[in-house]
Amino acid sequence: MNLAFSAGPIDLQAAFDAVTEYWSPKVVAQVNDQYVKVAKVRGELVWHSHAGEDELFYVVRGNLRIEYEGERAVHLHEGSMHVVPRGVLHNPVAEEECWIVLIEPVTTKHTGDVDSPLTKSLAQQLA
Repeated sequence: MNLAFSAGPIDLQAAFDAVTEYWSPKVVAQVNDQYVKVAKVRGELVWHSHAGEDELFYVVRGNLRIEYEGERAVHLHEGSMHVVPRGVLHNPVAEEECWIVLIEPVTTKHTGDVDSPLTKSLAQQLA
């Protein structure tokens, strides 16, 4: 997939419509060394961190809770965003289906150094 030169605008509704599996982000654009990804999420992902990368979550539809160690959590509603700092252990949770846009460096592994049944490779995210 060549993301460097888009022929036109990106239809986010169509991008979300193409997502058929929860916790399976799809790359829809690249801005410099950052990927823009869309995902549908429900339930919880897995506790993980990204040693060298910050991660931006923007909620398009629904609600998302990002849990941190020590029982701290950030609650995101439709239209809100939050940056998870690099190296910080976190776990995204959505009680009901939630649509998110992620912006993160192209080097970011889906679940950091943690492998789980939900982990997606970069190749899967680019497909």
